[in-house]
Amino acid sequence: MAEKNYVTYGDKVGCGCGCSCGSSGSLAITGCRFSLSVMADNFIDVILTSLSKTDTSKVWKMTDKLSTVYRGKQIHVEDAVEACFTNAFTKGVHMTMEMTYSKGCPGDSDADNYICEDDIPVNREKIKDIHFPINCKISLYPMGIPNYMKYIADVVNHAIDLGIYEKSSHYCTILKGDVHEIFDYIHYVNTYCGENLSHYIFEVTLSANSPTEE
Repeated sequence: MAEKNYVTYGDKVGCGCGCSCGSSGSLAITGCRFSLSVMADNFIDVILTSLSKTDTSKVWKMTDKLSTVYRGKQIHVEDAVEACFTNAFTKGVHMTMEMTYSKGCPGDSDADNYICEDDIPVNREKIKDIHFPINCKISLYPMGIPNYMKYIADVVNHAIDLGIYEKSSHYCTILKGDVHEIFDYIHYVNTYCGENLSHYIFEVTLSANSPTEE
């Protein structure tokens, strides 16, 4: 019988993810894996056009059959993800985006060469005047610490201060606001977590033009 190549999550010193830990430079890398869904007959064209219109010159990128990954310096990853979502917007057409942000896994070395980029977003000027309301749900997972609820409460309370908090629900927090308000908040959460946590996962779902009424 052929030997099976089992994973070894938790067996390594460091983040415990089973990756090739040890590259200190890669600790600065923020990553986001996302799936954009457009509820329209021409969804393929909308998604591919949105991806092509987004300037990804300052991020590492990969698209496969399931999702797209952007990785690099936080400000550029967030800029590219926001542009991809905003570029896909069509008035009256329901669309969603599922995002997983992460920072702190030392195995993220594939994007090391993007960390030295400057801090000038390349998409912001192109999308800053596009405004539309969205609904959002978030779930934050601080990794490897006992007092994780404190950090979750901090980011939720900041949403309350901003006026974008709608309610808490099972396993998530619900937000509502302009697309740029929500992405500014995402930037706050990633910055806060990067400054206070060695490793975290931040799950975000966005929805525009939903036909669902509560």
